[in-house]
Amino acid sequence: MNTYHEIRLPYDEKREVLWRTLCESYFQRQIPHHACVLELGAGYGHFINNIKCARRIAVDRWEGLREHLQPGVTAYIQDVTDLSFLEPESVDFAFASNLFEHLTQRDLSLLLGQLRAKLKPGGTLNILQPNYRFAFKEYFDDFTHLSVYSHTSLCGFLASQGFRVVDCQPKFLPLTVKSRLPVWPVLIQLYLALPFKPMARQMLIRASVA
Repeated sequence: MNTYHEIRLPYDEKREVLWRTLCESYFQRQIPHHACVLELGAGYGHFINNIKCARRIAVDRWEGLREHLQPGVTAYIQDVTDLSFLEPESVDFAFASNLFEHLTQRDLSLLLGQLRAKLKPGGTLNILQPNYRFAFKEYFDDFTHLSVYSHTSLCGFLASQGFRVVDCQPKFLPLTVKSRLPVWPVLIQLYLALPFKPMARQMLIRASVA
């Protein structure tokens, strides 16, 4: 039987170029070198592999994750709703890309409840995912999507779970690298600098414990 990664998310070198550039040009400046970074639903490890910090942790229930991680990244092959392996107040920067729409609200609430206890004071949860308000036509092309979030509803849900939203960008990135447009670092850097982002359908939300 074909797996989700074979059907919906086969490895694509363009995705690695995108994430390397996003990390170098945007996310790395938010992460001190002494930090502990946790990636939830890490997939191919594109984000966590390209971050430089003291401790890097990747969680995903996909066994293939281990094959794609660089040396120095600790892998946990398990459900993201179980963070019992983490010490209290040990994480500076938690990251989840295209994950929460795959969880029920019950599971997301369970995850967020545990994460509150694992984040250091001042630590943040950083979320990148489709914004239903702008991606409603394609949202359920992925047969594993379970929950619907716009930037408004996700910020509200985070607040209900004891988080304080410190940054919300309703339109941050296009939905996919599968387009005719080239994926070049210089173009990605220019796109990030734009005050208005054409074709953006993914949101970026940053939150801390309230």
